[in-house]
Amino acid sequence: MKLTAFFLDGLTCACCHTENTLWLDLDAGTAECRECGQTAVTDRGSGL
Repeated sequence: MKLTAFFLDGLTCACCHTENTLWLDLDAGTAECRECGQTAVTDRGSGL
């Protein structure tokens, strides 16, 4: 099992406005706030 979650330094959650609590999970294709639990689906792009 490889670790594919990355801390998104310097970003702020749009819901709770807490800084430096966002994580990007590449396998799940989501970003999550560790403070309030809000998640968002990420776009992997076209791969070009």
